[in-house]
Amino acid sequence: MVSQPVTSETRQLGEFGFAGDDHVVPFDVDPLDVRGRAVQLGPMLDQILARHTYPEPVARLLAEVIVLTVLLGSSLKFEGKFIVQTRSDGPVDMLVADFSTPSSMRAYARFDEARLEEAIAAGRDAPEDLLGAGVLALTVDQGSDMQRYQGIVQLDGTTLEEVARTYFRQSEQIPTEVRLGVAKMVLPGGESGQEHWRAGGLLLQFLPGSPERMRGVDLPGGDGDEDHDGSTHPEDDAWQEARMLLATAEMTELVDPTVGAERLLYRLFHEHGVRVYEGSDVRDDCSCSRDKIRSVLDGFTPEEVADSIEDGVIRVTCEFCSTEYVFDPGDFS
Repeated sequence: MVSQPVTSETRQLGEFGFAGDDHVVPFDVDPLDVRGRAVQLGPMLDQILARHTYPEPVARLLAEVIVLTVLLGSSLKFEGKFIVQTRSDGPVDMLVADFSTPSSMRAYARFDEARLEEAIAAGRDAPEDLLGAGVLALTVDQGSDMQRYQGIVQLDGTTLEEVARTYFRQSEQIPTEVRLGVAKMVLPGGESGQEHWRAGGLLLQFLPGSPERMRGVDLPGGDGDEDHDGSTHPEDDAWQEARMLLATAEMTELVDPTVGAERLLYRLFHEHGVRVYEGSDVRDDCSCSRDKIRSVLDGFTPEEVADSIEDGVIRVTCEFCSTEYVFDPGDFS
């Protein structure tokens, strides 16, 4: 049985509540100077993937991107969006995951069916193989009045976990580790034999009080890179231990609803004292609307409106949620 989220209003003093599915759990481990977020995705992920009936390798890849986007986007402290998008030369040439604060998630994948079938037949269906070479863009959008911030990471055959580490190493200068897991499971208490998509992830960051201690081996200037005075910065023992503990997290633990985010965090860090905080829900919630699409069509030229007519109407289908909107061409003449 999947535990339900327990809020500060319903939890009694001394009671340990479990976040359950589709709920981000912030945490910190003070003795190791690390903080992070954990999440298990269930019904929300299932809804997004089932809507498009993706082939299983594509669904697994998009699920990884969704987990990564939730872990990163849920850290935003302002109203805005966090967008992860890939463009590459692989069979899956584009993935888009869009997290809008405080809790809305949407995503879709674009792929070449013939190339995908060839890759699967040849045994090249690992996520990095399906992506191929290209770029992954991570964008923070604070609205029309603020400048967008974007970080670009090369896709070169490495895993999404490694791509995330590269992003933080290059753009944020924060030592960071990421673990992602995706699985299709028959859930306890569910319909007999019916499988559901699940995913989980852990994001761990090293944030000591002394800036000098952040100069670990995964940042410029660390482990053999000399400063102007000739000194080097070996990896911090606390960060090394935190990374080793995180590495023991099994993929099955990341996705298993009977384990849960809090139990996994306790298993990993209980010897040092892990502290979890009230988190936030994540919802399958597309931001498309009839008014937004109408505003786009209002900008079409008469020729573009005419080219968009099919069977006497203009049909627009949202790539994210598959909702179809139908318009009268006469409204744009």
